[in-house]
Amino acid sequence: MNDTLQTTLRKLRLSGLARSLDVRLQEAQGNQLGHLEFLELILQDELHIRQERLVERRDKAADFRDRRTLDAFDFRFNPSIPRKAIYELATGRFIREARDVLWVGPPGTGKSHLAQAIGHQAILSGFTVLYRSIFDLVRDLMQDEALGPDRKILNKYLKPDLLIIDDMGLKQLPKNAGEYLFEIIMRRYEVRSTMMTSNRPIEEWGKLVGDVPSTTAILDRFLHHAQIIQIKGKSYRLHDSARQAKKEAHES
Repeated sequence: MNDTLQTTLRKLRLSGLARSLDVRLQEAQGNQLGHLEFLELILQDELHIRQERLVERRDKAADFRDRRTLDAFDFRFNPSIPRKAIYELATGRFIREARDVLWVGPPGTGKSHLAQAIGHQAILSGFTVLYRSIFDLVRDLMQDEALGPDRKILNKYLKPDLLIIDDMGLKQLPKNAGEYLFEIIMRRYEVRSTMMTSNRPIEEWGKLVGDVPSTTAILDRFLHHAQIIQIKGKSYRLHDSARQAKKEAHES
């Protein structure tokens, strides 16, 4: 490929096409491809690169705590986890239908892993995702004028197709947190999907939020169309720690 063509492709921002053009030219010559076949191939290369970059940008914007996938999840450790239901969530149908999901179970049983894995899969399916812990969400919204006329911070939580709120139940929330959480749930209700994880049963959310009326209003809307997934069993983290300790003891 000559310098003029390279410069033209760069100006047109066709980097995917530029990257593969030399190989495609050789392929076209060796296989005697027609003009339309050749054009289709190089345009597919460009689309592929653009899709990869879009996924990368959306993954970064989602701000996941960890990069998690369903393939990396060990379902064998806890056979009680409803694998079929989880892979159904991974199709993104619940997002298209603006339904919500609540994961409930003890710490370390895989709730955050699965929530982030489904979030990543949603990005691959073309959705926008935002992942935040409940404490980060409340901190963001409690900033001055978060719910005021400008509402940039609020809009950040209203815009994504899927909002994942993690770590509900780790500790009691700050004063007035229920009002801010209710604002998010109310405005996303039947419009966008919200996914939450909780270490504590919903009966205890009133104590966690410290505002029973707000908690009742939150649960009334959030649970209306929500799929609840209960996870029981031992902690993966404790299991890994015990296994590592056993390995180190054996090696010493």
